Amino acid sequence: MQVPRRLFLLPMLRFAQTLDRQLGAALERAFPAAAAAAIAAGRRLDPQLVAASKPEFGDFQANGALALAKSLQQAPRQVATALLAELEADPAFAALCLPPQIAGPGFLNLTLRPELLAAELRRRLGDPRLGVPLVEGQSAAARPPVIVDFSSPNIAKEMHVGHLRSTIIGDALARVLEFRGHPVLRLNHVGDWGTQFGMLITHLKQVAPEALSTADAVDLGDLVAFYRQAKQRFDADEVFQATAREEVVKLQSGDPVSRRAWQLLCDQSRREFEQIYGRLDIRLSERGESFYNPYLAAVVADLETAGLLVVDAGAKCVFLEGMQGKDGNPLPVIVQKSDGGFNYATTDLAAIRYRFAAPPAGDGAGWVIYVTDAGQAHHFAGVFQVARRAGWIPEGARVEHVPFGLVQGDDGKKLKTRSGDTVRLKDLLDEAVERCEADLRRRLAEEGRQEDDNFVHQVAATVGLAAVKYADLSTNRLTNYQFSFDRMLALQGNTAPYLLYAVVRIAGIARKGGDLGDGAATSAEPQAAFPDPLLFSEPQEWALVRELLKLDTVIAEVEQELLPNRLCSYLFELSQVFNRFYDQVPVLKAEPAARASRLALCRLSADTLKLGLGLLGIATLERM
Repeated sequence: MQVPRRLFLLPMLRFAQTLDRQLGAALERAFPAAAAAAIAAGRRLDPQLVAASKPEFGDFQANGALALAKSLQQAPRQVATALLAELEADPAFAALCLPPQIAGPGFLNLTLRPELLAAELRRRLGDPRLGVPLVEGQSAAARPPVIVDFSSPNIAKEMHVGHLRSTIIGDALARVLEFRGHPVLRLNHVGDWGTQFGMLITHLKQVAPEALSTADAVDLGDLVAFYRQAKQRFDADEVFQATAREEVVKLQSGDPVSRRAWQLLCDQSRREFEQIYGRLDIRLSERGESFYNPYLAAVVADLETAGLLVVDAGAKCVFLEGMQGKDGNPLPVIVQKSDGGFNYATTDLAAIRYRFAAPPAGDGAGWVIYVTDAGQAHHFAGVFQVARRAGWIPEGARVEHVPFGLVQGDDGKKLKTRSGDTVRLKDLLDEAVERCEADLRRRLAEEGRQEDDNFVHQVAATVGLAAVKYADLSTNRLTNYQFSFDRMLALQGNTAPYLLYAVVRIAGIARKGGDLGDGAATSAEPQAAFPDPLLFSEPQEWALVRELLKLDTVIAEVEQELLPNRLCSYLFELSQVFNRFYDQVPVLKAEPAARASRLALCRLSADTLKLGLGLLGIATLERM
């Protein structure tokens, strides 16, 4: 679903698209000569439909009269009047909108008929997709997969805060794409190959040989310390460096002892990673750098056949077009080093070649997304260019880097421990849950509530992890953000606890006797508990109706722009609109007809919040 950017955040994408077509047809009828000229030039008369800037102006605003006025040599209001006359004579338009109004120099304010909004809302009751369509075109089985490459920790190292954004952003994007009906392959491109293993195996042979023959002989923390020691020796000792390089050759050539040691190290790290992924509810298929090792020679051969390889100082390179260094010369992508070895760029080229290759020689992907930090933007720009020039990316296929900024401390610098070490992801998650539990116990004591430990632990774990995820996802991924437990755990503001509390508040309505149907959008039919048609009279009701009906356009926006913070902003706004509605309009004490329709609004608000938070990888609660 390719949607013009200005149609995003309009209530109901389907209505917006219908209205855009009707306005375009009305312009063609009003100005046939201009329409013919536009068609001859390969375009259309554009009504320039946008969301109304304020609720009192209606739902939409058409600004096309202002753009057309100059070419038609007419005043904008004159153009708008002619357009208005055509719309008033169109029964289909009259069935969609109330009579439009001309405002300002020639804007056209448009308001959808309230009964249509209420009917659309009624249709979403009991719909597990809440009106969000599946992607158009082929069935999911026939559609080429979307590959989302994210997380990507290194073997023999612990996951740290630097892996947080890639893991959480990648998972949220994968969830949204899956929900839209794309077949998604979630890949974890772990660092499980190369010189670091030569260093580590060489060092372990001397200081902890049992780690190379016995599973879990040392824990991961010790393994990390051994890795640091190995790196120090590699940098300072030429003899050790030479031995480590020989070990890499043994590993790459399949030496059974080296392979056994490598496999043990990978298995141990993998188990540690899985614990983190389990806590965060992350699904990934591991396919590390080692997977692409057999394909590296073919990368070099292909590039040589394509005439792209240049030997420079003994290294085989591809010089990039349009990308120069400080000296003004084209920058190289080194594919094979002068000593015959390969590097990260070679592995990434082998990966992109395999991912786009048709099965069974590859994944046959139609879209590949790399979720890594912004510091790798230059690297991927070079890799993508080489892959395109080599012909590995099919026509119509998409490949893009989804960059993100740093996680910073309160000082605005990269988040570190007090000792200057990188913060372990496990420690960060533990602290979030511990702080949440302490805060929850304090509030329970203040309120005089007695809850068992299982309840406290469940709420603390859910809210603590939700707070970490939401704080990250609600920030535009292109920017850095400052990590603050106090901000992310606050019950007010754009935080996970605020959104979770809105869901809990609605669940409380059911506990007080409000009939919300089955409490979850799982039924194929609208719930019998709600009237048909739904009846609304208060402005707060209509504000909530319109906010609920924005969901489909928000999901389309996230899919197209790969920005999860758009969904966060929507869910926060929805929570605010719901809370204003609930605070200002009686629900349980309303007259029966109004009560049932308002309960329908509560039900859909809960379902929309649960669905949206679920797409962000955030679980919800019935009580807090």
